Amino acid sequence: MPDSADVVALPDIVVLGKIVGPYGLRGAVRIHPFADDPQAWAKLSHWWIGREGDAPELWRQTKLIRCKAHNDSLIAELECVPDRNASETMQGVLVGVPREALPPTAKDEYYWADLIGLDVVNTHDELLGQVLGLIETPGNDVLRVGGGEITERLLPFVAAVVLDVDIAAKLVRVDWEADW
Repeated sequence: MPDSADVVALPDIVVLGKIVGPYGLRGAVRIHPFADDPQAWAKLSHWWIGREGDAPELWRQTKLIRCKAHNDSLIAELECVPDRNASETMQGVLVGVPREALPPTAKDEYYWADLIGLDVVNTHDELLGQVLGLIETPGNDVLRVGGGEITERLLPFVAAVVLDVDIAAKLVRVDWEADW
């Protein structure tokens, strides 16, 4: 990771993916993307890296040298990873960008990060919990819903279940019974 002189105070970082290991001998890293259009990341001049649980002010900016798609992953060369030894230490590091660096979403589109913390209610207005996270699966994405005294449950993120996402109201309405 870069030294503390490269720390950038950022109020809102959107996580785009996770470094899953080194790639090749020159210091490239393989990244598992969490976003729909990871090839668009190559247009960004800088990425920010940090560990899960790090406060936004601990994330560090690094220059993106090169990025390309490779199967279901991205292969990236980052200025802060000069060689294979450095790339081996990067496993598990998250890649993100400040929200203002991302393109605005279209109507009825949102970033996964926008969903975290939203209340989830069913068609009977029963609170099922808050969105704790999302899981990417080959069939469809899955909402992790729960929190506090509420038992965690997994809801498929498909149109038949997720009826409405209202970011402004901080609410996700689902067709899902409380006892399922």
